[in-house]
Amino acid sequence: MRVAESNKRHLNSVLQALFVTFLWSTSWVLIKIGIKADLPPITFAGLRYTLAFLCLLPLVLINRKHIHAIRRFSARNWVELVILGVMFYTLTQGAIFVSLAHLPAATLNLLLNFSPILIALYGISSKHESTSIAQWGGIFLSITGAFIYFLPLSVEAGQIPGLLAGCIALLANSGSSVFGRYINSQSRLNPLIITTVSMGMGGILMLAIGVFTQGAGTLESSQWAIIGWLALVNTALAFTLWNKSLQILTAVESSIVNGAMLPQIAILAWIFLDEPLGLKQAIGLCFFAIGTLIVQLWRYLPAQKNIFRKPRKEE
Repeated sequence: MRVAESNKRHLNSVLQALFVTFLWSTSWVLIKIGIKADLPPITFAGLRYTLAFLCLLPLVLINRKHIHAIRRFSARNWVELVILGVMFYTLTQGAIFVSLAHLPAATLNLLLNFSPILIALYGISSKHESTSIAQWGGIFLSITGAFIYFLPLSVEAGQIPGLLAGCIALLANSGSSVFGRYINSQSRLNPLIITTVSMGMGGILMLAIGVFTQGAGTLESSQWAIIGWLALVNTALAFTLWNKSLQILTAVESSIVNGAMLPQIAILAWIFLDEPLGLKQAIGLCFFAIGTLIVQLWRYLPAQKNIFRKPRKEE
């Protein structure tokens, strides 16, 4: 009975995590629709994450342990969360919204999926993890997939700002992933506290920058509905469900599930945004997905069981 119950809980967690990736994938479509309705991109992003912060804040305030933990914050805790908020929300999310104003959703999605490769290369260069033949093979597959998807390269003048913003988002997202892992492993703070505080700081700063540089825009009921849905459902609720699933799923399993966003965004953009998805793009996405999956998962294999891992040199 216990095994059956455990298997059921595991299956429910997988389905729950897949549902979250679907919600996150629909965000890209909703963002594109909002931007086409002349929502200022940075203000749009700032509103989304500021409202999401306000939705998560009560979950922190009603828990005495969370309040006590925040009161015990050191100066270092505050500095680290400010940096994380600026990196992951102000820079990463702000750049994503700006990029989506100029690029197709599938193109930006593919660009951002280079993050696991950059993070793996960082781990290799900083000697935090050894390089394996399989990881290099995964990187090669991903680059091959990107070439298949993009070539022949044709960049319109209006897309250049989107590519630059996408590169900023890629670098900021990779950096915040590494820094976020460090904070979560070293600070011993509850993930809800880390997310709420960093989201509040990054979101409010992004909103202030957006209003100052782009204005508030004219928000109609349909646009408020998009912002409210993104904040309440696709951010606050999705975050809660994702973290609940992580109580059951392993890091390997969550990486596999998270990779489902790559094809989901491409398909949703094809259906709802009329973005092209021909055979060439589909093949490129498959190569890229397999390559990034190899890069993400291989480091979780025990070194003694990984026959493709290069042996470390004796110091």
